[in-house]
Amino acid sequence: MNDFGRLFRVTLYGESHGPAVGVILDGVPPGLSLAEDDFSADLARRRGGPAGTTARSEPDHPRIRSGLYHGHSTGTPLAIEFENTDTRPGDYAQFERYPRPGHADLASRARYRGWADPRGSGHFSGRLTVGVVAAGVVAKKLLPGVSFRTLVLEAGGRADVAAAMQEAQAAGDSVGSLVEIHVDGLSSGLGEPYWDGLESRLAAALFAVPGVRGVEFGDGFRVAAMRGSEHNDPILDAEGRTERNGAGGINGGVGNGNQVVVRVAFKPPSSIALPQDTVDMDTGQRARVSAAGRHDACLGPRGAVVLEAACAIVLADLALAARCHAAPESTP
Repeated sequence: MNDFGRLFRVTLYGESHGPAVGVILDGVPPGLSLAEDDFSADLARRRGGPAGTTARSEPDHPRIRSGLYHGHSTGTPLAIEFENTDTRPGDYAQFERYPRPGHADLASRARYRGWADPRGSGHFSGRLTVGVVAAGVVAKKLLPGVSFRTLVLEAGGRADVAAAMQEAQAAGDSVGSLVEIHVDGLSSGLGEPYWDGLESRLAAALFAVPGVRGVEFGDGFRVAAMRGSEHNDPILDAEGRTERNGAGGINGGVGNGNQVVVRVAFKPPSSIALPQDTVDMDTGQRARVSAAGRHDACLGPRGAVVLEAACAIVLADLALAARCHAAPESTP
């Protein structure tokens, strides 16, 4: 399905080379101050143009179509739309017959029985993440006192991200990347055990972002080689501050009041200029295909803000639930 969340519900719509893409937010409390300029900073972080990123140039000006009156949310569904102005559907015509290895071309064909929109991967395109970023902007407004810091740690295993991207692009190839997100200011107790655990919900949202292949919290996969005496975080005070943060700010699916730390691995983008082995869907014979369109050589630099937004969406949803479940104040 295309929606996510329980109280703060996010629904994405549109296709990469259709007339527009957008997001509908249900559950936004009434009276939230909101203007189109509020989206500018995060949308700029997602925009292409620098070396190694797509040459597709979209203004990404948010059009708020409903749910806003006199600069404040009304409490009814908030619809935010982005027009597609720089489309080249012809660049993708060959992928109906020759699906790209690693991409959703073949899987989407099977899922929608041959009716999927193939232009720029249609609904499976990273173009739809502009709606995720917009939802994240609204979500952050529901999280007073919470701050995010998101870093691209490496690309292709190297700290020099720009150089790794440019070298891969020059070779007609692409490169994977690692992004780290820090969240400060969360009160302890946010989350639920098991299915609605803080890690569970965050991981679900992060894995929904196109190209994500791995998510880890705190010490992450290193715990497989650690002892409990190494991984356990010594507690410093009754507020739950710890000497280290191997848990990544979460215990038992619930935030423990320390900084939430999550790392996300992006795969190398599948659309590359180098020829790749595939199959001719018309003949069933083996074939070769290359993607000559406008594509990112690395997902990390533009994808970092999308991951941050996905985290904000989850935290806003859980925060609204916590407010609903809060015990009423006792009367004297």
